[in-house]
Amino acid sequence: MKTLFTLIAFVLSCYTLLAQTISNMKESELVLNTSTGNIHGTLSIPNAAEKTPVIIIVPGSGSTDRDGNIPPVVQARPYKMLAQECANKGISTLRYDKRGAGKSKGAVLTENELRFETYVDDVIGWIKILKADDRFSKVIVLGHSEGSLVGMIAANKTNTDGYISLAGCGKPADQMLRDQLKVLPPNLLIELGTVLDKLKQGETTPNVNSNLYQFIRPSVQPYLMSWMKYDPAVELKKLHIPVLILQGTTDIQVTVDHAKMLSEALPKAKLVIIDNMNHVLKEAPANRQANLATYGNPALPIKPELSNSIVEFVKSK
Repeated sequence: MKTLFTLIAFVLSCYTLLAQTISNMKESELVLNTSTGNIHGTLSIPNAAEKTPVIIIVPGSGSTDRDGNIPPVVQARPYKMLAQECANKGISTLRYDKRGAGKSKGAVLTENELRFETYVDDVIGWIKILKADDRFSKVIVLGHSEGSLVGMIAANKTNTDGYISLAGCGKPADQMLRDQLKVLPPNLLIELGTVLDKLKQGETTPNVNSNLYQFIRPSVQPYLMSWMKYDPAVELKKLHIPVLILQGTTDIQVTVDHAKMLSEALPKAKLVIIDNMNHVLKEAPANRQANLATYGNPALPIKPELSNSIVEFVKSK
C-alpha cells in the first residue's frame, strides 16, 4: 500500500510540474492571411509584463504541423516542446501549421503550382506581423531541416534580428537528392542525373521512368526547379545578422557535415554540435531502428542543450 501511495504521489508531482510549465505561458491563435489561403499558428508568450524576444519556428519538409508532427509517422511534438522550454526562459515563439497541414490544409496548392518561394513568402508574412507587434523586443527566425533554407532566405529579405539553422542542409536540393538516392541501380542514377541537370537549366522532363516517379514526377518538377536554384552556403553568406547553427550527432536525415559546411560558409556564425540529438530533437542512439522509434514518442523530452543554446544566443544578441 505504501508503494502505491508513493507512486500516486510521484504521478501527481509530475502532473503539477507539467501544469506549472504550461501555465508559464499564454497561447493564442494567430492567422496569416494569404492570397491562396490562411496559415494558422500558435503564439506562445511567457507570463511576463515586459517585452520579450520572439522566435518564428519554420517547419521542415512534408506536411508538418505546428507541433512538429507529421501524422501518423512523426508524433514527437518537438516544436511544441521547444516553445514550452523557451517560454520557461522568457522567450516567446510562433509555430505554425505548414500549408497542407493541420488548420492550414485549406492553403495547400497543387504540386504544379507550389514553389519554394511560396514557403519563403509565408515566413516573410509572419515576420511582418510580429515586427509590428509592440509586445516583442526582437524577431528571430529559426528554420528546421528544409525550413532552414526557407528561413534563411526570408531573414535576408526582411529586417530580422537573428537567424538560427537547426538541422539545416549545407548543399543545394539536387545534390541532396543525388546523395540520398545513391542506392539506386546505376542506370536509374544516370536517368535521375539527366533530369536534375535539365531542371537546373530550367527545362522539365515530361516522361519519367516509373521507378523514379515518386522523386521527380512531372508535377513536382517545377517545385524542385525553384528549390534547387538556392545554395544554402551562398544564401547564408548574405546574412549580416547574428547566426546560430545547431546540429545533432545522431541525426540520420541531416549529418554533422552539413552544419560544418554552413559554418565554413559563414565563419562568424556560432556552431553548436549537440551529442546524441536526432532529427526530431530528441536523445537518440545512432542505431537507425532505435533512432526512428523516438519519432513516435511524444513523452520523450527534447535535448536540454538545444533550448539552452537557443536561449543563450537570443538573449546575448
